Amino acid sequence: MEKQKEKFYITTAIAYTSRTPHIGNTYEIILTDAIARFNRFIGKDVFFLTGTDEHGIKIQEIAEAAGITPKEHVDKIAGEIRDIADMLNISYDKFIRTTDDYHVKAVQKIFKRLYDQGDIYKGEYEGLYCTPCESFWTETQLVDGKCPDCGREVKPMKEEAYFFKMSKYQDRLMKYIEEHPEFIQPESRKKEMVNNFLKPGLQDLCVSRTSFTWGVPVDFDPGHVVYVWIDALSNYITALGYTPDEKGELYKKYWPADVHIIGKDILRFHTIYWPIMLMALGEPLPKQVFGHPWMLVGEEKMSKSRGNVIYAQDLVKHFGVDAVRYYSLHEMPFAQDGTITYDVFMSRYNSDLANTLGNLVNRTVAMINKYFGGVIPEGDTAGEFDDDLKAVAAGAVEKVSEKMKQLRVADSLDEIWKVVDRANKYIDETAPWVLAKDEARRARLGTVLYNLAETIRIIAALLSSFMPETAGKIAAQINTDALSYESIKSFGALESGVKVGEAVPIFARIDIAKKTEELEAEAEAAAAPEVETAPYKDVIDFEDFEKLDIRVGKVLECEKVPKSSKLLRFVLEVGSEKRQILSGIAKYHKPEELTGKNVLFVANLKPRKIMGLESQGMILSAEYKDGLTVLTTLNDIQSGAEIV
Repeated sequence: MEKQKEKFYITTAIAYTSRTPHIGNTYEIILTDAIARFNRFIGKDVFFLTGTDEHGIKIQEIAEAAGITPKEHVDKIAGEIRDIADMLNISYDKFIRTTDDYHVKAVQKIFKRLYDQGDIYKGEYEGLYCTPCESFWTETQLVDGKCPDCGREVKPMKEEAYFFKMSKYQDRLMKYIEEHPEFIQPESRKKEMVNNFLKPGLQDLCVSRTSFTWGVPVDFDPGHVVYVWIDALSNYITALGYTPDEKGELYKKYWPADVHIIGKDILRFHTIYWPIMLMALGEPLPKQVFGHPWMLVGEEKMSKSRGNVIYAQDLVKHFGVDAVRYYSLHEMPFAQDGTITYDVFMSRYNSDLANTLGNLVNRTVAMINKYFGGVIPEGDTAGEFDDDLKAVAAGAVEKVSEKMKQLRVADSLDEIWKVVDRANKYIDETAPWVLAKDEARRARLGTVLYNLAETIRIIAALLSSFMPETAGKIAAQINTDALSYESIKSFGALESGVKVGEAVPIFARIDIAKKTEELEAEAEAAAAPEVETAPYKDVIDFEDFEKLDIRVGKVLECEKVPKSSKLLRFVLEVGSEKRQILSGIAKYHKPEELTGKNVLFVANLKPRKIMGLESQGMILSAEYKDGLTVLTTLNDIQSGAEIV
């Protein structure tokens, strides 16, 4: 009877569908994929969940500004996120969307269960709200008057809401964390959660909203939608078929999660809110929550407003999928922020991938082709340096396994590169090109090349979790499919007498200066504003144009019209007279910007009433970027001058 595999359930945080993710966001799914693949590699029954978080006021506002429905917006972004995952060769088993019907129904049942048992109650919330973070804050929690998480502006908000009794479970959670020291990793993150949030005492959590509609409806209280924390966090169990009434087969098989891989900025929600929700539902807690660091650009966090965003799609286009995977996994320390720049990326590509790994494979396969007609020779003539090479290669298998148990992915790649470095050194030590000149030493040459090919096989097998395409290319060049975990536990499983492939460079060196020019040209092109020219109107006769009386008016007064978010009221000096004109440009100009300016306006339009005020003409504006700009004169022309 076949032994049942040990299960391993791993998740990413679900990606928020406000906008297309950059490489800093995408790092998480690459990291999680490497861990999932390695656990499959060592024989575990892995279930890997990822997906998208699609509700909230931020998404509703973005969609409204774009003139589309929230569903249209999230469908587009969720599609892009899934495409990026597929492009990066992510081996997820399920992709959940929080707009999926089964998830919505399960969340409604979870909310109702918590309400029925008294863990959720109705009240009123008044506080300071950060829209991007979807979080309420007290005055004392703000940093310099702004959101402590993202540093953006907050605004006062008051509304009816449901609240979750967090404090009820505080002591129980503290005890759990004390008894399960591995629950929050790294250790520094655990201290942060305990000292900054649990010890000072938990406040009850707002879990419903009435100020927007884009969310899971509270089915027993119309007007309320379930707030993001219960909605989004529940995905880890609803994806497995969980509801409070019924636990699906996947849930019975895989829950509790072995590890949630999340960004350090959402650790509080996953190590405090989520465990308490599970306690209230009577369900087991995840075994571990790992809060990974951030990938920075230089010393800064990636931000569209800073203009320092790097996208995975662009990196893949220029350098290939596995180069992006390698850099993302190798350059991120276990507990400290990592950094990415194009310069460092290209330097690592050339040094680690082209010169070190690529050169090893290329030289070895080329020598087998040159000296043995492309056939892997026997490896039975031992000599100096062999034992050390074999020990390093065999030892790496155990070392990588141990590092991966601790989620030390960058360190695992370092262990693999120690084998690569040792194999390159072995070439220099044994000098196959010298052995090839002496027919009496042909058997020794064969052993050297066999040892190198076998070491490369072990390297390929270990790399398969981190750089699966590269592992496949290496295996194809030495013509083997023996990349299993069991096959690399001992040295010598590579079959001799097999013909290798052509020695094709796996990573071609980059001309850094040339590539930098190409990247800079692309960046300039992307930064240039896209001007979409409006279609021309129907042709008119000159006589029609002559009917328009366009004049110069000097702005004496400019102010917002009360109870209108769009209208500005102008008082213009037009020669010796004054005119009042209303214009819907309040979103694009502040009144003080226009006072004293000369503007162009149509003077012979029939007056009309707007918001109870008479408008005596129309101020001319032009489309500019995403808005409008008032047309002004180059010189200080006399007001009342006619435009001819």
